[in-house]
Amino acid sequence: MNLVNLQDVSLAYGPLVLLDKVSLGVDEGERIGVVGRNGGGKSTLISVLSGRTEPDSGRVVHNRGLRIGFLHQRDDFPDTTVGAFVLGDRAEHEWAGDARVRDILRGLLGGWDLDTDMSGLSGGERRRSALARLLVGDHDLIVLDEPTNHLDIEGIAWLAQHLNGRPESLVVVTHDRWFLDAVTTRTWEVGRGAVERYEGGYAAYVLAKAERERMAAAAEERRQNLMRKELAWLRRGAPARTSKPKFRIEAANQLIADVPPVRDTVELVRFASSRLGKTVVDLKDVTAAVPDRVLLDRLTWQLGPGDRVGLVGVNGAGKSTLLRILGGERAPDSGSVRTGKTVRLAHLSQNIAELDPDARPLQAVMDVREHVTIGKRDYTASQMLERFGFRGERQWTPIGDLSGGERRRLQLLRLLMDEPNVLLLDEPTNDLDIETLTELEDLLDGWPGSLVLVSHDRYFLERITDRVLALMGDGTLAFLPGGVDEYLERRAATAEPPPVPAGSSGAAAPREEPAVSPAERRAAQKEMQRVERRMDRIAAREAELHELMAAAAEDYTRLAELDAEAKALAAERDELEEAWLAQAELVGD
Repeated sequence: MNLVNLQDVSLAYGPLVLLDKVSLGVDEGERIGVVGRNGGGKSTLISVLSGRTEPDSGRVVHNRGLRIGFLHQRDDFPDTTVGAFVLGDRAEHEWAGDARVRDILRGLLGGWDLDTDMSGLSGGERRRSALARLLVGDHDLIVLDEPTNHLDIEGIAWLAQHLNGRPESLVVVTHDRWFLDAVTTRTWEVGRGAVERYEGGYAAYVLAKAERERMAAAAEERRQNLMRKELAWLRRGAPARTSKPKFRIEAANQLIADVPPVRDTVELVRFASSRLGKTVVDLKDVTAAVPDRVLLDRLTWQLGPGDRVGLVGVNGAGKSTLLRILGGERAPDSGSVRTGKTVRLAHLSQNIAELDPDARPLQAVMDVREHVTIGKRDYTASQMLERFGFRGERQWTPIGDLSGGERRRLQLLRLLMDEPNVLLLDEPTNDLDIETLTELEDLLDGWPGSLVLVSHDRYFLERITDRVLALMGDGTLAFLPGGVDEYLERRAATAEPPPVPAGSSGAAAPREEPAVSPAERRAAQKEMQRVERRMDRIAAREAELHELMAAAAEDYTRLAELDAEAKALAAERDELEEAWLAQAELVGD
């Protein structure tokens, strides 16, 4: 059954045409992801679709009695409590006996006191409250504008699972590509006044768009290469990314048959070592605390040349604090930080440093450097600005007139133009659209240096980094061989309690004493780190051996020697994995 129809809808703001005679519809049960550049009309489209904005021309037809739940990027919040805002006039026994409502409160407001005033919440907490309020209700169509903003990786995973269990139709605008693949079955791409429609989620959209561009030969060669590189990552990544039933596997394999791996890890590590030496940043017995808790508890860790590390953890666990310590912006309360002599470090924090509002983007970039070399390619300041979405006259627009997302893009570009060899990135994907994200990923693929990334964007994190570490909230840093999936499994095992009903009280359950002493736990962590370093060296040597074996295909004596060494390394790796798991059990106790 059709729920909404747009017929020849047009809408413009001054000379900017966002929708030009667009006709489309949403059927019952459809799950649609909306993508496109910032400012291209995504939010305008869903606002028109939901009846909140009148088009300049055309018709918007809703099914009679259609119930639409709409999440804005910005909402007005009444002066009331969280409980009253989210649950309305529902009696406590009514909502407490509803499994779906309890799941929503646990997933978005876990551990909150529902008697808390909305006026005392942060912007992110208000956003979560607004999302919870929408999901508690019953709708025929749910329309979400950037629902993953202010959610961590755990919250995004919960939201995807929750939406997949609901019967309503869904239209969602988001730059989170993992989320798109997890919840949508169709994709709308908005741009230049038109809406292109594709079957499948983000991965299927990438394939279909690459095929269209390949067959039409209408897009420039660089954009085709970017799309094919993105596709190569999707097809060669974790199985979950390639399990979409609408994928045409044969077409995908043919399309990427001649595409090399996304990153030449061995070459990048070798280049990074030559630039950085053996020491990048070494932490030894580092402790950092805030008034109410210890964030880092005698942490010992080495960031090596060429390491690409994704850092995840619960909110308030100390991720940003660890980045500031690595960057020398905060001294630890105890312990030592040793930084290599050749390190050129750049730190993109969540707080955007202000630039001269009267300056122009091209001037701001050229003040840093007029040319930059990334990997084996040279770029001018203007070319880099184009890659980051500043095209034509936008390079000369006063910085004071740029959006928050554009200013963040400009700050990130200025960091890269300074040619650092160590990057610390704290939520770099905030306010970046998908096209800019793929450009950034392409640049970082050829960037030879060490990198530590904090991001709630699971796709970007898995795409850019080679391993994942987690701050679990107990002051320790855990290596996660299973990546984000393992982090979510660990967090699920220690799920937060549901929100506290208004006026309720109860004694806390007694805490069990740890079976492992702090000294034993620290010793186990150090041994795990030693094993990880050896496993990294084995992985690098195995990659070299594969290249040598390919070159010695006709030299059977040499081939036998190399094969014997490869088997010995594989056996050692198996032993190290068992040793790591044994120590991990001690740390996890």
